[in-house]
Amino acid sequence: MIEVASKTITVFADIGCPWAHLAVHRLHATRARLELEDDVTFDVRAFPLELFNERPTPKLILDAEICVAGGLDPGAGWQLWSSPSYHWPVSFLPALEAVYAAKEQSLKASEQLDRALRVAFYQQSRTISMHHEIVQVARGCDRVDAEQVDSALRDGRARSRVFEDKELAERSEVQGSPHLFLPDGSDVHNPGIEMHWEGRKPGGFPVVDKDDPAIYDDLLRRAAG
Repeated sequence: MIEVASKTITVFADIGCPWAHLAVHRLHATRARLELEDDVTFDVRAFPLELFNERPTPKLILDAEICVAGGLDPGAGWQLWSSPSYHWPVSFLPALEAVYAAKEQSLKASEQLDRALRVAFYQQSRTISMHHEIVQVARGCDRVDAEQVDSALRDGRARSRVFEDKELAERSEVQGSPHLFLPDGSDVHNPGIEMHWEGRKPGGFPVVDKDDPAIYDDLLRRAAG
């Protein structure tokens, strides 16, 4: 069972998942609109798809998903990969590790760095598998001590946390990325979205059958208690 602290939403998600980028954006945007930023904190946990699937991040699948997910909420920040193709980050483990490194400082620091890394990848086409890019993103976060993140990445002390949460997800009820858990014991996978994949992977495309962003109002209010 996933234990969730009071006034917290635990989010299992991969940075290399467009649906998680959409969910994280909606969480932050809804919390700000409801003026609950001092009342609800996000505990972002790793659901590392590359470890579950035993393959690099699949660019063709992400390209198809970004085109669809981006149309649901352009405000999250999207673009198709615009940097050289050889800069594509085949692994997001270093970025996931950095979020845990920031969590040593506070949950607020880790949630801010998590969001900033997603924007760096999806909106700015930055290679966030690279150490220097991660540290530069961290330096742009006012809640994050970038030098502490740099130190943690250098000595690797946060990497085990990624694998620990992968193992926790495997033996619990986590269905995929993103999956949210609330203090009242409820949970929801890919909130508000019902979808299916048309055609082959890769080569096909996702079809959204339903999108209900209003679910985030309910999730935030319930988490706030």
